[in-house]
Amino acid sequence: MDRLAELKNNLDTITREVREAEQKAGREPGSVTILPVTKFHPAQDIALLAQLGITMVGENREQEAKQKKEELGDLMEIAMIGQIQTKKANSVARWASSVHSLDSVKLARALNRGMDNAERTEPLPCLIQISFDDDANRGGVAREELPALVEEVAGLENVLIDGFMVVPPIGVDPVPVFETSKSIALQYENELGRPMKLSAGMSADFADAVASG
Repeated sequence: MDRLAELKNNLDTITREVREAEQKAGREPGSVTILPVTKFHPAQDIALLAQLGITMVGENREQEAKQKKEELGDLMEIAMIGQIQTKKANSVARWASSVHSLDSVKLARALNRGMDNAERTEPLPCLIQISFDDDANRGGVAREELPALVEEVAGLENVLIDGFMVVPPIGVDPVPVFETSKSIALQYENELGRPMKLSAGMSADFADAVASG
């Protein structure tokens, strides 16, 4: 099996499983977006994904993602899903189509400045990562600090709150985490007056994430 056929087979399988999870949860068909994570995979593989209709992939290492974006150009959008050092914010603002790991006022301000330097005309869509274990190594803002971060980001010119991201703590039932995160997203939909995305669920728990909204 050649590489394109292999990727198509894998994509077809996960797409079918996601659509089945949508149906089981009583959700609208196609309401869930699949974001392939392509860390450690070459740019050639990402180019093949573009042939299969994928328009955005996730990367969690800044240097690796930057290099791939340089190779791929406009062929694929790349979302930064990993933790970002403040000193890397300028670089991320130049290549990322979105950020899924915004978790501090300091980083928000750095991305805002980076967007000025990048001379981009549209705000950078960002998902705020919520922590459910207060583990700094895993990233995310503590829930009690979330309102202050939302207020800060809402006042920035070059950064847009596009929703929230969550990774459940290891060894914890993910369902309550997903359900609470969905409630948070709905709360801010009402407060901000626009739809909020919720990035949640990986290979082992995506069905729970779909069922939880």
